[in-house]
Amino acid sequence: MNDAPTLQVTDLKTHFFTKAGVAKAVDGVTLSVNRGEVLGLVGESGSGKTVTGFSILGLVDQPGRIVSGSIRLNGEELVGKPEADLRKIRGRKVAMIFQDPMMTLNPVLRVDTQMIEAIRAHGDVSEEAARERSREALVRVGIPSPDERLQSYPHQFSGGMRQRVAIAIALLNEPDLIVADEPTTALDVTIQAQILYEVQKLCAETGLAMIWITHDLAVVGGLADRLAVMYAGRVVEEGPVDQVLDAPLHPYTRGLIGSVPSHNRRGARLSQIPGMTPSLLHLPEGCSFAARCPRADDACRVMPPLEGFGPSRAARCHHPFTAENDGQEIDLTFNE
Repeated sequence: MNDAPTLQVTDLKTHFFTKAGVAKAVDGVTLSVNRGEVLGLVGESGSGKTVTGFSILGLVDQPGRIVSGSIRLNGEELVGKPEADLRKIRGRKVAMIFQDPMMTLNPVLRVDTQMIEAIRAHGDVSEEAARERSREALVRVGIPSPDERLQSYPHQFSGGMRQRVAIAIALLNEPDLIVADEPTTALDVTIQAQILYEVQKLCAETGLAMIWITHDLAVVGGLADRLAVMYAGRVVEEGPVDQVLDAPLHPYTRGLIGSVPSHNRRGARLSQIPGMTPSLLHLPEGCSFAARCPRADDACRVMPPLEGFGPSRAARCHHPFTAENDGQEIDLTFNE
């Protein structure tokens, strides 16, 4: 079997050309996802996570566009492909689960109509077989009374139920890759756990590759195999999820983890990263995180490369937290 990654993104740059200037939403992102793997893509709002996902599916609208880079799905280059060809790929080879389910659902069509059309658009399937597959997909995401729900319209569902339908539609054609943009945000914790379990099971059993975009480290910690941390349009750290969460290399990653309540002592103040994310219209020279980082010095005036640390780790930092320098005498305090 081919060991090449399902998705290989190389030096991707997606910029938005506005009257105020050029916003470098994605500025040189490189990442890969293998068969059966879940890659967690994390970072605060405005870090470029969602635009990266939209770029992979060719869904970036004007004034944005992919300026340069490569996106290869099973070895097939997607950048520069005609829109007609991309429409054949979306939903069949790659699908996206949006944060807002109404970006997937048509409010004036019944659920069964939408699901059956999604199946038959990509294959010669009878209506009866497509209906049964739709029913199975609803059961998979925990929707009770699937036959009755297939007859319903989106407005008859709660917000969380609509999101489960959107997830079911993404799974219908068993794509090679799913890009999920915070799809469980609107769900209660019980249903969220069920969806995460089904996603992990599906990836393991079918070889589905998935990019899970989120700001929730608790969710991604129990779901993802690897983690890529984004800041100001760039990947600043990457590695196996347990290693990144237990021993982060980049100060920004450490700041994100420190701001999670469960990582703080009871009664202690929450750690917080000072300052704001820089404007994508006016990114500073050198490291974008330098103005907020207690480790920054003159070396940080030059943009560090995404450098490897061992066989499976990488970080974009001149002063990473390594085993050699991460002693007790070094205090990374963001509150002061």
